[in-house]
Amino acid sequence: MAPQLTGSPRRRRPAFTQRHAAEPTRHPAVALAMALPCAVLLVVLFGGWEQMANQAQALAELINH
Repeated sequence: MAPQLTGSPRRRRPAFTQRHAAEPTRHPAVALAMALPCAVLLVVLFGGWEQMANQAQALAELINH
């Protein structure tokens, strides 16, 4: 037999995920400046540049046909 839920079906968000009205949001350029170095590092470490070039070439051939 399945257990029955009691109380409200809605869950409260943890305190660390709740934003306060006085807290400003981060500018998209700041987020880009934070993420871009990590993305470049991963591309260099795992050979993503060659893979991206291969995928772009395959897509170009698919579009041309």
